[in-house]
Amino acid sequence: MAPFEESRLSVAERRESLKELLAQTRACVRCAELAATRRTVVFGAGNADADLMFVGEAPGASEDEQGLPFVGAAGKLLEKLLGEIGLQRADVFIANTLKCRPPGNRDPQPVEIDNCREYLYRQVELIQPRVICTLGNFSTKLLRGDPTGITRLHGQPEVLAIGRRTVRLYPIFHPAAALYTPRMLETLREDFSRLPELLALPAPEQTQWLEDVPEAAEDDEEPGAGGAAAEPAGAVDQLGLFEGL
Repeated sequence: MAPFEESRLSVAERRESLKELLAQTRACVRCAELAATRRTVVFGAGNADADLMFVGEAPGASEDEQGLPFVGAAGKLLEKLLGEIGLQRADVFIANTLKCRPPGNRDPQPVEIDNCREYLYRQVELIQPRVICTLGNFSTKLLRGDPTGITRLHGQPEVLAIGRRTVRLYPIFHPAAALYTPRMLETLREDFSRLPELLALPAPEQTQWLEDVPEAAEDDEEPGAGGAAAEPAGAVDQLGLFEGL
């Protein structure tokens, strides 16, 4: 199949589209339980033109409270590992498989992952990363479309189409794994050390569109319907988190 053209949207248009997508996720009530129990929708944060994007599992308690991804202990370790390869949090974009915290930090359910999938794919399309680093099992299995676990896949890059964007997918263990299993830290460091090499490679050729991946559409229901919790007063304005907006 012949290569297709890079997105024709200008930088400004892509940012406006990200703002629209943020508004859509904030109003989302597709998962009734998550909509009813969340405090905030954790859209993601970072550089809207990042070459490197991280995708984790789901927001935890701290993320749900602050409206930002990876703000707890795992986030601090992620920032440390980035610093060791000469990057900062502001250089990358960080998101999760789910935009809402599952109650009690339980595992995401398949229907929840499916409901949120097109939001993530749309983020990938608009940010246009060269490398997506999946953190742990859930994001790795989702973006690869395969049940193979992270233990077998970590540190092995591959070129894949993620929605309408072809990227180098690079699975690594979730930073939280090193918090519970200290010997995992060296494995994480080793996998992180390969990221500069991957980022230096030319962007993968954009070879196909997956027509079955719809753009994120606004929900029919109004925000707060179906038991959805309203955004708390003073919730972080995530629009300001996109570098250069």
